[in-house]
Amino acid sequence: MVFVGYHASHEQLPPSALLTSVVGAERAGFDGAMCSDHLAPWGVRQGESGFAWSWLGAALASTSFSLGVVNAPGQRYHPVVIAQAIATLEEMFPGRFWTVLGSGEAMNEHVTGDPWPSKDDRNARLDESIDIIRRLLAGHEVSHDGHVRVHRARIWSLPDQPPPLFGAAVSAETAGWLAGRVDGLATVAQEPAALRRVVDAYRSAGGAGPCTLQVHLSLAETDAAALALAKDQWRNGLIGPPEAWDFDQPEDFDAAVGEPDEGELRKAVLVDSDAASLAERITELTRIGFDRVYLHHVGKDQNAFLDRAASELLPALRRTL
Repeated sequence: MVFVGYHASHEQLPPSALLTSVVGAERAGFDGAMCSDHLAPWGVRQGESGFAWSWLGAALASTSFSLGVVNAPGQRYHPVVIAQAIATLEEMFPGRFWTVLGSGEAMNEHVTGDPWPSKDDRNARLDESIDIIRRLLAGHEVSHDGHVRVHRARIWSLPDQPPPLFGAAVSAETAGWLAGRVDGLATVAQEPAALRRVVDAYRSAGGAGPCTLQVHLSLAETDAAALALAKDQWRNGLIGPPEAWDFDQPEDFDAAVGEPDEGELRKAVLVDSDAASLAERITELTRIGFDRVYLHHVGKDQNAFLDRAASELLPALRRTL
């Protein structure tokens, strides 16, 4: 059975409301949840961006299922700090926490004032950060001098077992590069042919562990209402790499999109008014080779979505996955 999770979007809801939503997601029947880790939202209309690591402690304490976070170590976060945060959450909530590590976006990292590196340099920095975090979670003292610098760091409060470290990839090239470095892969929904290339690149390079898919969707009473939600809240989905990596302000995304093209927006967000139809579309993507799928409803009214998820969408997915 495919694991069906809920994505908690810090960019769209204040942390207190998002906490209520993730509790509601467990009640609705989701198997687990994941969240973003942004300093800024993708667009001005989204309007929020709470601190994920504070929120995660409250979310894990308020639920009983697993939670994960997508994080970019190396610039805004030093990898030693992230290793300590990971260790603390896993020690407090054994077997329930996981992390996806990626190379980041300028919109979150530029605030340090350091230059925004090239993709090759960001990958090298991520590679070093993954190794540093693994060694610290294994209880070693770590010193390192490279794209990041570490001096005799050690994590004193450790879990019994280190939690899994997954890798984030949008392209097949990055997915293949991550194989052997991480315990699983996480990516976001795109055209099926592109998703197949991502999964194939990871598996063919020896990538082990689960492949995780995040799906952006908009479910409303009518197609027009669902499309309006996507236009208002997730027009940033039309901006792909490298622009999505290199823009440093939410206003940049808004200006680049302007008035979103309906056809292109429907490729970035699964827009639907029928939960059974939506379940079939999600299932089609998942069958490409994913063990876990996390659903992100792009509207701000998560209560209405969770009600329909409990009564219609999740039962339909359980029948089709």
